[in-house]
Amino acid sequence: MEITKEMFERVPDSEKDLNTIVRPSETYWQDAWRRLKKNKLAIFGLYFVIFITLLAIFGPPLFKYFRNIDYSTQDLTKSNLGPNKQFWFGTDLFGRDIFVRILYGARISLVVGYAASILNLVIGVLYGGISGYFGGKVDLVMMRIVDILYSIPMMIYVILLMLIFKPGLTSILIALAIAYWLSMARIVRAQILALKQQEFVLAARTLGASNSRILLRHLVPNSMGPIIVTLTLSVPSAIFTESFLSFIGLGVSAPRASWGTLASEALEGFLLYPYQLLFPALAISLTILAFNFLGDGLRDALDPKMRK
Repeated sequence: MEITKEMFERVPDSEKDLNTIVRPSETYWQDAWRRLKKNKLAIFGLYFVIFITLLAIFGPPLFKYFRNIDYSTQDLTKSNLGPNKQFWFGTDLFGRDIFVRILYGARISLVVGYAASILNLVIGVLYGGISGYFGGKVDLVMMRIVDILYSIPMMIYVILLMLIFKPGLTSILIALAIAYWLSMARIVRAQILALKQQEFVLAARTLGASNSRILLRHLVPNSMGPIIVTLTLSVPSAIFTESFLSFIGLGVSAPRASWGTLASEALEGFLLYPYQLLFPALAISLTILAFNFLGDGLRDALDPKMRK
């Protein structure tokens, strides 16, 4: 039978619409950003993190330039003043502006948080990647080292470092460098173990790619979802650790200000001047909440299983 043009019927426009592409093609990161924007708490966390970071960077110099007030500037005639137009968060026992000291404290807390993320990214990803990729005895030895370090509380590291260095930011950063990358190493190792059996790794080996190229150019980029989420959630944990250590006197010491130091100094006069403890506690709580909201949002946005 001969097929002619008359044997076919024209498709109505209403049916054509059913066959149109509902959503344009997107890359993995574009799709993740689109889903992240739908999470209002995650976007709030992102904006707050950017806001507090900018305040920490530019706030103290601006107050120093326009009002000639530094984090250590004392005026005993204005001690223990409540919040007012001149001192937005009030003053402490020595007449120092609490708002300026909180901004300066944000520098220290955020430096510790971001340093923990960098250590996680550099040490944890490389260590876990090498362990998972090579496997066998290499994996066995490297993971036993991680287990040993993981079994020792960080407080022990800090106390031991106090015997070598003075209490301060340096000791906290060294303690983070020793112990804070362990969880990241375990997560990356698990991801690499699952990915190294995939076909694209076999294809790279067949084409003559070196082990370092396969690990850094193929396996690690395909593990970036869990890595980014872990990095984001490690920042609030590091901030809380620094605040706690400063609160008990093992962190930053006076006259330098961190959020933990401010809370510790305000504890004695809490019943008479509760605002001196309220504002540092709010700064710690809001910052940790913001990072947790952002981390939860990224976890959902970067998970392909959550795609709708």
